[in-house]
Amino acid sequence: MKYPQIIQGGMGVGVSCWQLAKAISSIGQLGVVSGTVMDVVLARRLQLGDEGGHIRRALKSFPFPEVAERILDRYFIEGGKSPGKAYRATPMHTAPETVESLELVVVANFAEVFLAKEGHSGVVGINLLEKVQLPTLPSLYGAMLAGVDFVLMGAGIPREIPGALDRLSQHQETSLNLHVEETDSGDDFKLRFDPKQLSAKTPPKLKRPDFLAIIASVTLALALLKKANGKINGFVIEYPIAGGHNAPPRGALQLTETGEPVYGARDDVDLQKIRALDVPFWLAGGYGHHDRFKFALEAGAVGIQVGTAFALCNESGLTQEIKSRVLELIREGKAKVFTDPIASPTGFPFKVVQLDGTTSEAEVYEARTRICDLGYLRHIYKKQDGSLGYRCPAGPVTPYLAAGGAAEETKGRKCLCNGLISAIGLGQVRAKKTPEPQIVTTGDELLSLKRFIPTGKDSYTAVEVIEDLLGQQVSK
Repeated sequence: MKYPQIIQGGMGVGVSCWQLAKAISSIGQLGVVSGTVMDVVLARRLQLGDEGGHIRRALKSFPFPEVAERILDRYFIEGGKSPGKAYRATPMHTAPETVESLELVVVANFAEVFLAKEGHSGVVGINLLEKVQLPTLPSLYGAMLAGVDFVLMGAGIPREIPGALDRLSQHQETSLNLHVEETDSGDDFKLRFDPKQLSAKTPPKLKRPDFLAIIASVTLALALLKKANGKINGFVIEYPIAGGHNAPPRGALQLTETGEPVYGARDDVDLQKIRALDVPFWLAGGYGHHDRFKFALEAGAVGIQVGTAFALCNESGLTQEIKSRVLELIREGKAKVFTDPIASPTGFPFKVVQLDGTTSEAEVYEARTRICDLGYLRHIYKKQDGSLGYRCPAGPVTPYLAAGGAAEETKGRKCLCNGLISAIGLGQVRAKKTPEPQIVTTGDELLSLKRFIPTGKDSYTAVEVIEDLLGQQVSK
C-alpha cells in the first residue's frame, strides 16, 4: 500500500470533524475524524436540527435501518431546539453498556466516517484515545461499518486493538481488558461487545482497517510489536509539543517556574532505532512545516502528522468565534499555550490555549459548578461488594471522596469532556441558561501559524496547509 505522506491529526472532540477530514482525504492525504465523545456530538447535532441534513443522509445508508430510526426518533428536533433549552442527555457509559448506548455510539461513528468518505476515493482514518475505554469497541465497529481505512490510537498502550480489529472485521464478539483500580489478584474485568447486539440481520462484509499506534518512545514501539495481539501497521511518533494529551516526561516529574512539565533528553526518540523496526512511521509534534516534512522523509519516515495548523483552518470543528480570537492573538504575537500537568483527569499533561473567558482563566475555572454528566474520563474502581464504581477527579468533590478518591487528586482538574465539546459549539446549557465554559487545546507551534494570515487575510483553508507542508500546489 502507498501510504499518504500527511496525516491530519485526530484532534479533540469534534475538532477533527468530517468536513475537515473530507477536505484532506479528497486531495490524496489522510483525513482523520475524532471518534472521542462522538455519540454526544451526533445527538446534539440532531437536536440542533441537523442543518444541511447531513446526518440524516448518512443514516439512510446505515445497514440496520431500524437502529438508525430509533436514534432519529430519540434525538432529532425539526428546526432545532430553542437556544435556552438544555440538550437531552445521552447515556453515560458503563460496563456493561446498555443497548441504547451501544446503538448511539455505533451510529455516531458510522455517520462521521461515512460523511468524511462521501464523494471521493481517498482514505479516511479515525482517532480514539486508549484511556477512553468504555465506548472503544462499538466506536470501532461503527467506523468499520462505514469503511474506515485507518484507526489511530494513543494516550495509553493499545496492544489489544489490532486483535479487536481482526475480530470486529468478522463480526465476532470482541473483548478488551478493562482498566480497574483497587482490584485484587485474580480479578479479571473485561469489556465485551457482540455485533449481534445491534441486529439479527446479516451484516455487510467488512475490511480490517490499518492500525497506527501513536507513541512517544522506542520502548513502547518494541513492546507493542512484541505483545500486541495482532498486526501493528505503523507508528505515529508524537513529541511533547503536540496538542491535546502528551505522554508524561520519563523519570521523576519536574516543573518549570511557570508550572509546566520539563522534558529532557530521555524523552527524545532515537529515529534510527525506529527506522530499524522496518515498520512505516510518521513524525508528529513540531512537524507542521515544509522543512520538518523534508527532515522526516530524510529520517526514513513515510511523512508527518499535523494537528495545530488544521485546528484553526476554515474546515475544523472549533467555533468560528474561537478561531477568530486565537488567530487575532497569533497575529499580535500574544498567543500562548500552557502544558498543564494536572488539568486532565487522566493524569497525562494536557495542552491548554490561554484564552479569555475559557477555563484557562482561574476565575472562570473557579466559578464553574463542578459536574460530571458525560463521564468519559472517569476512573473505574472495584467496590467492596465486587461491583464497579465510577469517579472523576474533575467532578464534584464530595462524591469523589465518598467513592474513595483523595482530595489532592481533585485540585486543578478540569472537565475536558464538557469544555472541549463546548469549544465546538455544542456545550450544555446550564442553570439560568448559562453556557458551559470552553477549553481549547492546540500544540506549542501556535505562533507559527501567522504565516497563514498575512496582512489583509483572517482565515485559511485545509488545502492551504497541505500545500504549505508539501511545498507545492495540489490538485483539488
